[in-house]
Amino acid sequence: MFKHLLMLTAFLLFTPVTLAAELSQEQKLMVEQLVEEKVNTFIQSDAFQQAISEGIYRFIETQNAQRAEQEAKTKARQAEIILPVTSQDHVYGDPDARYTLIEYSDYECPFCKKFHVTAESFVDAHSDVNWVYRHFPLDFHNPGAQTEAEAAECAAEVGGKQAFWDYSRLIFQRTRSNGKGFPIENLTPLAEELGYDVKAFAQCLEAGTFKNKVLQQFQQGQSAGVSGTPGNFLVDNQKGTIIPVTGAQPLEVLEQVLQQLKEEN
Repeated sequence: MFKHLLMLTAFLLFTPVTLAAELSQEQKLMVEQLVEEKVNTFIQSDAFQQAISEGIYRFIETQNAQRAEQEAKTKARQAEIILPVTSQDHVYGDPDARYTLIEYSDYECPFCKKFHVTAESFVDAHSDVNWVYRHFPLDFHNPGAQTEAEAAECAAEVGGKQAFWDYSRLIFQRTRSNGKGFPIENLTPLAEELGYDVKAFAQCLEAGTFKNKVLQQFQQGQSAGVSGTPGNFLVDNQKGTIIPVTGAQPLEVLEQVLQQLKEEN
């Protein structure tokens, strides 16, 4: 039937103008009625409905395949960018833990301030999870966020690995957030309060020793798809599975994602 309809349509389209002009008005109406009847008959046929269903199914299949391919590419790109954890990273918890919470954070972000406590509690409750903190100072929180990030790196430089976490925790406790929550001039006194070598700390901070490291981690986060803070990823280090956990999610969500990773084994 569809073939006949196409033949009729082609006939009407390619009929010479002179012949069409010779048709009476009554004949033209008959032709139009015939075409309409054929079209309606075909549209109501099982063959047409099946063709439509098959077309929709193929379209959905194509869309799903394209989406799956894009998701696979995104995950591969994320894995390439954020893994592996290196000696340049600060690790809280067991360095050899199977699961890692990777956080891209901003010291002046109020949501990061809240999430910092959550992340610490999460890792403390799970011996098979560690936490890697990376810098992502947002432009509208600078120069405070950038300088605080550099200061935390300087704290680790002069005070050792644990100093990074102690200094970071204290900044989050003291800052009021949103870009001007902690006076830059108080960063060195904060190091003194924690018992670090003040002269060495001040020299490190003034020289901008870790400026490039902070900027590189920011760019790395952007390439991995981080657009806001905290930008988190929970990683199964054995299988390489990565699940993004966007924003300052509560402890229950982290628990659920961890369970999801474990159930995928």
